[in-house]
Amino acid sequence: MPVSAPAHLLGYARVSTTAQDPALQHDALTAAGCYRVWTDTASGALTARPALDDVLERLGPGDVLVVWRLDRLARSLRHLLQLVDELASRGVGFRSLTESIDTTTATGRLVLHLFGALGEFERDLLRERTAAGLQAAAARGRRGGRPALMTPAKLAAAKALLTDGQHSVGGAAAAVGVSRATLYRALQDS
Repeated sequence: MPVSAPAHLLGYARVSTTAQDPALQHDALTAAGCYRVWTDTASGALTARPALDDVLERLGPGDVLVVWRLDRLARSLRHLLQLVDELASRGVGFRSLTESIDTTTATGRLVLHLFGALGEFERDLLRERTAAGLQAAAARGRRGGRPALMTPAKLAAAKALLTDGQHSVGGAAAAVGVSRATLYRALQDS
């Protein structure tokens, strides 16, 4: 019977600025048994993280990606679940030390799926609250977005300036405090 290669624990650490020290993460990852730790100095919102790309390339079936905390790996819960699903499809496990999540165990997979369900629930609630707020504002006659620059009074003043023959469109627009394009649009719409 062939013996399979032992799983490797590969660590990933991230700090947002050069002023931050990744030593705490490195110590925790090394204590957890990671034989090597990759580190990025970048905002979690950035998609370009060369160390993360490198460690993801090196992970093979049976290996485990280990992070100190979930927010060190992913930009959002959706991004985290996407990364973990990609790892699982390649036979790679995932472990977060602080949250005690380990997808190589049934309990760890359950906890991660619960996080996913809670994240989806939160997104749905946010979407519903936003829609309800917009409906309530519309019922009160309020409309979202930037206020119109061209008011009826400004349009009337600009038309008067244009009919006297002394002002160009650019001059009339400047006189009422709008751009030429805004004045042209308002004249076309009226």
